[in-house]
Amino acid sequence: MASAEAGTMQPSLIRRLAAVLYDGLLLIALWMGASAVWLGVTGGAAVAAGDAAYRLYLLAIAWGFLVGFWLRAGRTLGMQAWRLRLRAADGGPVTLRQANARFFAALLSWLPAGAGFLWALVDREGLTWHDRLSGTRLVLEPKPRKR
Repeated sequence: MASAEAGTMQPSLIRRLAAVLYDGLLLIALWMGASAVWLGVTGGAAVAAGDAAYRLYLLAIAWGFLVGFWLRAGRTLGMQAWRLRLRAADGGPVTLRQANARFFAALLSWLPAGAGFLWALVDREGLTWHDRLSGTRLVLEPKPRKR
């Protein structure tokens, strides 16, 4: 399906999920390092199950990773590997408001067994819930030219 932006194609759900997997692995590595810092601050005490402060800390790390990359480069490292770029619905760069909305809407997209992602299979434009709720779109970039 062609997107609203001329010369770009809407990425497949498989491509989107592959980028999520790549970024998930990077995020796990960040969380491991952040957990080491957390343990240093708490004197090495184990994190209690369901510790709200620790969960918010990890959520803040995920937010910083994703929103930071989206605002700086329009894509995360996983998105770059799969030739995806995040754009505003009008084709322009993503704003902080849109990036925040996308982050929290993507959390909602995962909650009902990933239904917000699967929605792309039935959406007339191939968009997910978080695409629609944030006013953003993923676009598939063309393959780089060989020299």
